[in-house]
Amino acid sequence: MDEKTRYVARILDQYRTLPGTLGRVLRDDRRTALALHRRSIGLDVVENAFLLAVARRTFRSDAHTLEPIRALRYFLPVIQEIVEAPPDPNYFTYLESRLRSAGIETHA
Repeated sequence: MDEKTRYVARILDQYRTLPGTLGRVLRDDRRTALALHRRSIGLDVVENAFLLAVARRTFRSDAHTLEPIRALRYFLPVIQEIVEAPPDPNYFTYLESRLRSAGIETHA
């Protein structure tokens, strides 16, 4: 398995299992993952974007009324946010801990 295939597979597998998603991968999700690879977006950036977006959704006051995430594209603005202004790495450790305390696993 080449590097591009591993990259896409890892992103899609993690996306599919994230809380709040439909739990399935569509053709457009694969195209989005390939585009991220072509842009040389690191796996760590994508995984941190998953973590940040899930945390934001989880801790919203109206979280129980949110529709499921239907596409990997949902995470593109968060990925761009992290690329443009990377938060302190400790922030992601903190978010992961908060989510774990809330009983939510992100696998990021």
